[in-house]
Amino acid sequence: MPRTEHTSSPLTTGLRRFLVGVFLLIVLLFLFLPRQSQEWVRQIGGPLALILEGPLHLVATIQNSAGETWSQYIAFQQVWEENQQLKLEIQKLQGEQNRLREQAILAMDYQKLSAYQVTAPMVTVQAHIIGRKVSDWYRAMILDKGARDGIHTEMGVITEAGVVGRIVRVNPMTSIMLLLSDPNVAITGMIQSSRDEGIIKGTPQGTIHMNYLPPLSSVQVGDNIVTSGLTDDFPRGLQIGRIQQVTKAATDLFQSGEVTPIVDFSKLEGVLIITSFQPTVSLEHPQSPTTLPPK
Repeated sequence: MPRTEHTSSPLTTGLRRFLVGVFLLIVLLFLFLPRQSQEWVRQIGGPLALILEGPLHLVATIQNSAGETWSQYIAFQQVWEENQQLKLEIQKLQGEQNRLREQAILAMDYQKLSAYQVTAPMVTVQAHIIGRKVSDWYRAMILDKGARDGIHTEMGVITEAGVVGRIVRVNPMTSIMLLLSDPNVAITGMIQSSRDEGIIKGTPQGTIHMNYLPPLSSVQVGDNIVTSGLTDDFPRGLQIGRIQQVTKAATDLFQSGEVTPIVDFSKLEGVLIITSFQPTVSLEHPQSPTTLPPK
C-alpha cells in the first residue's frame, strides 16, 4: 500500500509549536541557570509538566485521529477509483458482447438466404437493407445493390420464406424496393388449393388484399396464396401469404380477401433480388453439340 502523508490544521500545528517551545525553554533554563535556579525550575517543572501533559496528549490524539481519517480517505478514494475502472471495463465487455451477438444473428439470417439462393430455381442477388421509408403514401426500403450489380426496375424481391416486394428505382450502388403492402405494388396471385387467381395489392393502411377473385370461388380463411407466374417479376409458386378474411357484397361481381403476408416486413435484414427465372447451367456436364452425319 502506498505511503500517505498526513496533514493537520493550522490551529493544531500552532498549538504544538507553542508547547514544544515551552518545553525547550524549560530545558534551556535547566541547563544554563545556576544550581539554585535549577532547583526552583525543578520544583515548578513537576506541576508545569502536569499542566502540559493534557494538551500534549490532546494534540497527539487529534494528530493520530486526523492521520487515521486521512488514511481511510485515501483508501476509500483508491477503492472508488478501482470501482469506476471496473464499471468501465464491464460496460466495454457488455458492448462487445452485444456486438458479437448482433453479428451472430445477422450471420444466421444471411446463411439462410445463401442456402436458399443455392437451391432456388432462379438467379438472385443477395442485398442488405440499409434504410427504411414508411409513411402514409408509400412503404419502401433501400437496398445496398444497384445498377452496377445488374439490378433493374420491376425485379421481384423475396426471402427464403416468400415474396417481399418489387424494385421501383435503381441507382448505381443502391436501389429502392416497395413492399407488397404498398398501394403502388400489384402482382398476380393464386389460391393454391382452388387455383383461383386474383390481384395482390397493398392499401394506404398497410394491409394487403387479394382482389378480383371469381364470384364462385371456394376461397376460405386460411387458404395459402402463391405467385401465379403470369408476370415477369416473380416465377410461379412463391408463397405470398394466407387469406385472413373473405368479403363479398351482394352487388359485387368479384370476391376479395384480406391477406396476412408470410414475411414479417418489420424484421427484414436481408433479401434476394430475382434477376432471372432460369437456373444457372451446370458446367460439370455440358450438353454435347449435335454433330451432322458426313455427306
